[in-house]
Amino acid sequence: YKGEDIKLQIIYEDKDLLVINKQAGIVTHPAPGNETGTLVQALIHHAKNNLSDINGNNRPGIVHRLDKNTSGVMVVAKTEISHFKLCQMFSHHDLERRYNALVWGQPKNDGFIQKPIGRSLINRKKMAISEKGKMALTKWKILDVYTPLATLIECKLETGRTHQIRVHLSDLGHSVIGDTLYGKPLQSKKLTSNIYKEKFKLLKSFNRQALHAKKLSFNHPITRKFLEFETSIPKDIL
Repeated sequence: YKGEDIKLQIIYEDKDLLVINKQAGIVTHPAPGNETGTLVQALIHHAKNNLSDINGNNRPGIVHRLDKNTSGVMVVAKTEISHFKLCQMFSHHDLERRYNALVWGQPKNDGFIQKPIGRSLINRKKMAISEKGKMALTKWKILDVYTPLATLIECKLETGRTHQIRVHLSDLGHSVIGDTLYGKPLQSKKLTSNIYKEKFKLLKSFNRQALHAKKLSFNHPITRKFLEFETSIPKDIL
């Protein structure tokens, strides 16, 4: 793949890795239907090919992914050794990842969801709660409540399954606002006032899942120095 001059918001960079604040709407790596304009092309352009190629030319430096419409902190490997060690850290969960999500309705206080996630048997593009899947654990707590429409929560990932937060919150009955794949909006007929009905329409028209990778902290794979990166909630969610 060739590099493309796509603006990157770089939070941190050294010779081993770089940390970016990914904007919503950009795909992490090329795939059928999204061959150009991805994060990979932006990274190739920025790093002048100085990225690890453990995953081959298709995914240089990509250690973990954020969905196309999820924004937030993401780490990218620049060398083979840092790639290998970062992958180990992700598989052993030796790092902390926190997300902000704006969800429908009002969940009860705080809690955790521990349910296995696997590929959906009905729709292969979706993940689902499945006994045959891999165990997944999401901890969550309430940050702010916008009664009766929505709640801002923080999720802490103890495992990193595909679409984990989106699947778990949907199963909880409080799916992420703007999530067209797993979303279950509130029933608008339960809303009494016209003000709420107007706000409901506005929320329903939000055009991406309101999910943001807020925080990532880990020990540097090479120097072992503790690194912590935090980004603010993007304007569209605010």
